[in-house]
Amino acid sequence: MTEKSKNTRMKAGMKSFLGGTILTDERFTRQLPFISLLAFFALALITNRNWSERTIRQIEVLQDTLDELRAESITMSAKLMDASRPSEVFEKVENAGLGLEEPKRPPEKIVVKKNR
Repeated sequence: MTEKSKNTRMKAGMKSFLGGTILTDERFTRQLPFISLLAFFALALITNRNWSERTIRQIEVLQDTLDELRAESITMSAKLMDASRPSEVFEKVENAGLGLEEPKRPPEKIVVKKNR
């Protein structure tokens, strides 16, 4: 093929594309189901990507919330451990005036004999 015939063919192809006559061409109409399938896949890909990005953003927000709650849990656990020390409990009971005392001797084991 000569350079001139390639040029005229390219111009004719561009003219049919811009003019809209390519839409009525048999070669194009045969490929329409395939083009529709490709468009569907492209739409599905875009939808999936948007859904994935939204899910990733939600995971990041939940991760930040989890970190905050974990820090709060550690703080509360430390406060509870500090407040449940025997010396702290004794001091709180004494300040409340409940009249409770610490036992001086260890507890005794009570043994009950069975009657036969």
